Amino acid sequence: MAHGVLEIDRVSKRYGDVVALREMTFQVHPGELFGFVGSNGAGKTTTMRIALGVLAADSGEVRWNGEPITLETRRRIGYMPEERGLYPRMKVLEQLVYLAELHGLSPAEARRSAEAWITRLGVRERRGDEVQKLSLGNQQRVQLAAALVHQPEVLVLDEPFSGLDPVAVDVMSQVLREKAAEGVPVVFSSHQLDLVERLCDRVGIVRGGSLVACGTVDELRAGGDSRLVVHAPAAPPGWADGLAGVRSAHVSGGRTVLELAPDADDQVVLRAALATGPVHEFTRQRPSLTELFRSVVTEENAA
Repeated sequence: MAHGVLEIDRVSKRYGDVVALREMTFQVHPGELFGFVGSNGAGKTTTMRIALGVLAADSGEVRWNGEPITLETRRRIGYMPEERGLYPRMKVLEQLVYLAELHGLSPAEARRSAEAWITRLGVRERRGDEVQKLSLGNQQRVQLAAALVHQPEVLVLDEPFSGLDPVAVDVMSQVLREKAAEGVPVVFSSHQLDLVERLCDRVGIVRGGSLVACGTVDELRAGGDSRLVVHAPAAPPGWADGLAGVRSAHVSGGRTVLELAPDADDQVVLRAALATGPVHEFTRQRPSLTELFRSVVTEENAA
């Protein structure tokens, strides 16, 4: 199975006066887990629908292996829509077999693949049930099986972890890691930022229809404000006020917590702390993905 690069190249989309996407651009490489995060309405679902070809872009292009997405290409994509697209009255196994055949698998291959995925995802005992009779979490597992049953070459998953219990989250995470290890490019959106931080090779943060930050979590952290925790017991209140690059300071649990600008020199802070007496702790902390995201959203609201 050949694996290529999924390219979203300067894709824009409007609905009347509302700009849904503005020059959206990113790539997902073979074997990469790419996390797509943003507030509701930021443009994640629109991007994914355009990537699949179910929605037309006003401008820009989506390419797979260097070629524009076609009907044939779409058959090789595993897509999981946010609003869930299963037939509620159809039984689990027959639905998965049907979807696999639609994507070109023979009846025997389709049944074998469907059986394998419902077993792997823990819904084998529900194989004869109608989808509408399943719990939301089990519907979610079947929806993932539907995205995987035709052995896709690329995965595009919109909020795949929504509504899952912790055990199902672990199973889903393991499956996505395995598909990436096979060389499949995987892009998924999620509001569970701790999960994105743990799972993804790279992360794109979307705001107002544009990609405003993209990189590994470490790269994104390096570009943001960092935090210094200083325990200098003899330091008077306000000892760090006015230091270059220190954006804010507050005392927490006897320690001074400083927010530093990206270009701040922490050695200047250390010298200032030592000038007050002994320093028992001097720790630099990078912001979590959740804090970075909050910072980006705050910038949006302030704009």
